[in-house]
Amino acid sequence: MIQEEDITPHSDGVTRRRFIYNMSAAVGAGLVMASPVAGHAANFMKLNADYTVQQIIDLFIKDVPGGAIKDTIDTLKAGNPDMKVTGIVTTMFPTIPIIRNAADLGYNFIIAHEPTFYNHTDDTQWLQDDDVYQYKEMLLNDNKIAIWRNHDYIHHLVPDGVTAGVLAQLEWQKYADKTTPNVLTLQPSYLKEVITHLKVKLNIEKVRYIGDPNQVVKHALFIPGAAGGRMQIEAISKNKPDVLIVGEISEWETAEYVRDARAKGDRICLIVLGHIASEEPGSTFMLNWVKQKLPGMRVTHIPCGNSLSFM
Repeated sequence: MIQEEDITPHSDGVTRRRFIYNMSAAVGAGLVMASPVAGHAANFMKLNADYTVQQIIDLFIKDVPGGAIKDTIDTLKAGNPDMKVTGIVTTMFPTIPIIRNAADLGYNFIIAHEPTFYNHTDDTQWLQDDDVYQYKEMLLNDNKIAIWRNHDYIHHLVPDGVTAGVLAQLEWQKYADKTTPNVLTLQPSYLKEVITHLKVKLNIEKVRYIGDPNQVVKHALFIPGAAGGRMQIEAISKNKPDVLIVGEISEWETAEYVRDARAKGDRICLIVLGHIASEEPGSTFMLNWVKQKLPGMRVTHIPCGNSLSFM
């Protein structure tokens, strides 16, 4: 086990640096120390001061085939592009506890995969009189923190950065199709064994599923996040997998299709991991990118955790 800094919440809701990460639960090269070695602090600060928010965004976009995307949701949600970056936090959702942690660390740039303000485009017009929105915006402004959503761009990498990160954590890279990594040929296993593996590797307490736990599955289709019912159903129809593994579903779409397909006699099973669990390891992909592209930049990954509890 390699010890690295992690973040965990206190009982008062404010989080602090405290724990260690088991590298078997991290992706690729893993995590980096959230603060520099004292003897090299001056060098780190000089390197950090050399980059603005926009320069880092542009550097990532250069790695994306086709470059800048028109009409993307990957815009700044807080802060301004000319801010000098003092440190970077990567995460899935930029929650209020994560913003507090960034401020506590002295880091002023959060790179998140999902929205800041509760809708896909981060439209805030309808939230202007909402006290939760006002508090979050005040927190960002008072601490001069910038947030960039990196959703479209990381998914446009070849291979998809999120899928690559999750497959690495699952240790399933060897099962992925060379041209379509979402298509997997697993070792033949019982459905219940696949579910157990997913829960252990992705640190999930419980999952929802459709199928016979004792059915043997081999051909899997992995679609993290919230791709939508039509896309998930069309993927089943095209690929005919034994099991579809997804982040989240609309219960009245994909789940009902799978239920009818099984009633028809098909062997398709469904495993629903939850949106965050299905993509969180992909968010650490960004951490490793920063380490490689911006040596010396202070950076840490803070898992946002699941918003929902299980009883």
